[in-house]
Amino acid sequence: MSKPDVGRPQWVSDEILAGRAADGDTAAFAVIVRRHAPLMRAYAARMLGSTYESDDVVQETFVTAWKRLGELNEGAAVKSWLMRILSPRCIDRIRARHEYDDVTEVDAAAPADQSPDHLAEVRTASEALGRALDELPPLQRRCWVLREAGQYSYEEIAQELDIPISTIRGQLASGRRRLLEAMEGWR
Repeated sequence: MSKPDVGRPQWVSDEILAGRAADGDTAAFAVIVRRHAPLMRAYAARMLGSTYESDDVVQETFVTAWKRLGELNEGAAVKSWLMRILSPRCIDRIRARHEYDDVTEVDAAAPADQSPDHLAEVRTASEALGRALDELPPLQRRCWVLREAGQYSYEEIAQELDIPISTIRGQLASGRRRLLEAMEGWR
């Protein structure tokens, strides 16, 4: 089996890269890092509210992933496997922050975006979006979730769903239009 062309990562699947990395190929693992780090950083920054901490957690996740590559059963699922390593690390960081909080010394009001009213509104809007997504046809929903939540490119969606890019564009346009109609009251 020939070594993947890691200089052109768009041509090499995660499955091949994961297999090569599991065999000790650091260049293949570097491609995995470059490919998935932006999404992981964005997720961690959103969870932690700190770019500094998110970079640390993402780095820790990749160190753990390198050590545990042999446990990855399906190479094509690298992204979800990495996210399953990352998510608990973010939660642990959040918990660690609160171990040292002494609420008797805190007089400051909660930020406006943490007020019960705001949180209830966000939760209700999220539930409304979830219901609107559930009402989309399955292909439109999958395209929208991969594009908007997963930050997949059109090419990645085409590869994931095995459909032409033109179909993806049409499905996304229809899905977005339906979601805009369903969420009109939240604008």
